[in-house]
Amino acid sequence: MSPEWQTTVGRGANVKWPVGLVGKGNEGVANLVQHTENSIGYVELLYSEQHDLPCAGVLNRAGQYVLPSLASLDAAAAAAAANMPRDFRISITDADGPDAYPIASFTWLLVPAHFPDAARGEAMKKFLEWMLADGQALAPALLYAPLPAQVVVQERDAIAKVHVDAP
Repeated sequence: MSPEWQTTVGRGANVKWPVGLVGKGNEGVANLVQHTENSIGYVELLYSEQHDLPCAGVLNRAGQYVLPSLASLDAAAAAAAANMPRDFRISITDADGPDAYPIASFTWLLVPAHFPDAARGEAMKKFLEWMLADGQALAPALLYAPLPAQVVVQERDAIAKVHVDAP
């Protein structure tokens, strides 16, 4: 969100940290924070819970300090759901709402619009439908927020448009 940050540190998975230690993935960062006095890091909610790491409230767009939780992730996702584009390319970083955690994100899955292999295509479509139905119920146990209901409807419409060649 900060132009200064983008020009000095960068953006993406690998940035140029000016100081400090770098951990590989959530597990590596969680271990470094857990074992390095006075350290700060960013990991998925599940890893902070698993490693019993204290969390800080982060100032959101509404001027509220919000802790990471399923409820604050739900609030961030819900804020974006109302304006979800048809291609689902949206950021929920710095989402509107007093309860929205400001550094949240959707998890993305890229799916081809066409499958020349009918069996693979049908298997993918069935998997995606499972994710949007039964799979949603498993998300909270992994400290992921389920998708808002209106996004699930949009996702189902998108899955229906995936073309699979006849066997």
